[in-house]
Amino acid sequence: MLDNYEKDRNGVIKQINKESFTYNNDYVETRYNRYDTAEAMSYLRFGYLLGVVAPFAPKKILDIGYGNGDFLIAARNGVESCFGSDIQPAYPLPDDVSFVNDIYEDSYDVVCFFDSLEHFEDIYEIASLKTEYIYISVPQCHYVSDEWFEAWKHRRVDEHLWHFNLRSLNSFFEDIGYKYISHSNVEDAIRKPEGELPNILTAVYKKIHK
Repeated sequence: MLDNYEKDRNGVIKQINKESFTYNNDYVETRYNRYDTAEAMSYLRFGYLLGVVAPFAPKKILDIGYGNGDFLIAARNGVESCFGSDIQPAYPLPDDVSFVNDIYEDSYDVVCFFDSLEHFEDIYEIASLKTEYIYISVPQCHYVSDEWFEAWKHRRVDEHLWHFNLRSLNSFFEDIGYKYISHSNVEDAIRKPEGELPNILTAVYKKIHK
């Protein structure tokens, strides 16, 4: 394992010490708006969600780390109430989509994390979410070797603090009270993989009611 990284109890790789990282308009421009596939990606994500949870029809969705808001623009065509939350809301949401300051206050049918959970200081705090489903896409970390991980394009020091493979992602969600429903590499149709290894891991989890 590289210096300043370790595996937690669920096998999730985390950066141990970090410096502050600035999220601003320039960051959003770099991560989202330079790609002409953003709209297509949003409809792909929305379609996959509906296919997985059918016949359940979500009426209330929260997108955490909504970036430029493209997914919410797609989702509002088929979901009654859409909400967005972001650490740095660089882009205004559509008039019929509301901004959420406290993601733990209200309940939702689905909470989405697209390239956002890996930025959290503490991923375990999302156990306090009130939702039936969590829908997530993260860079898929294969950790072939220290050399591979050191050169991996998604190992962004101080920005991406957590790294998942399918086993550790499933273990993490089971730990916080969610069961595995489905996973795929559907986003690789647009976000091309590197060589033979899948690039983006997408998964859906359902709340376990005891």
